[in-house]
Amino acid sequence: MNIKLKICGIKQNIAEVAKLQPDYMGFIFYDESPRYFNAEEIPQLPAGVKKVGVFVDEKISKVIELTSKYALDIIQLHGNESNEYIRDLQSNLEFSGTLVWKAFSLHDKFDFSELSPYENTVDKFLFDTKGKEKGGNGYTFNWEILKDYTLNKPFILSGGIGLEEMESLKELLQTDLPIYAIDVNSRFETKPGLKNTEDLKRFKNEL
Repeated sequence: MNIKLKICGIKQNIAEVAKLQPDYMGFIFYDESPRYFNAEEIPQLPAGVKKVGVFVDEKISKVIELTSKYALDIIQLHGNESNEYIRDLQSNLEFSGTLVWKAFSLHDKFDFSELSPYENTVDKFLFDTKGKEKGGNGYTFNWEILKDYTLNKPFILSGGIGLEEMESLKELLQTDLPIYAIDVNSRFETKPGLKNTEDLKRFKNEL
């Protein structure tokens, strides 16, 4: 199983993180986040590293504008965006190859039937921890509830994943769940937006 790695919430040491060759690097375009990215440009990334823009209930016109400005490969919607919103967004995207991921916040319980309307609209689901912040809460949700996930669509596992979770993560990856990628953020920071590349390198090697 070739599990992808996404490093999200990067704001400062972008080039240093890019040298680790993650599959995805995430940039947060949500001004209430301490990892809000508003630099004029994203430095040139190595070939094969895709750019993910994270948006929260943003106006479609703004999402399209920033997707074009930063040449984003993937749009990750992390708010309460409806299926109609996503279809409208997709129909207005300049590049048909731009993918859309939809994030859902999970805790101890979740009704996975809520995902059904999105199944044929988005490319991947992302499961994050439900907390007071829109991502970056720093702790995992109860992975046991994932056994209730019966859809075939691959998903990205996110939410408070650090080096301490590696053993239980390896166990989870042995199951039949269609886990496409692991998304890490706050547990690999020295401060919001500044990543600890040594710890990230170790995590990537173990993964």
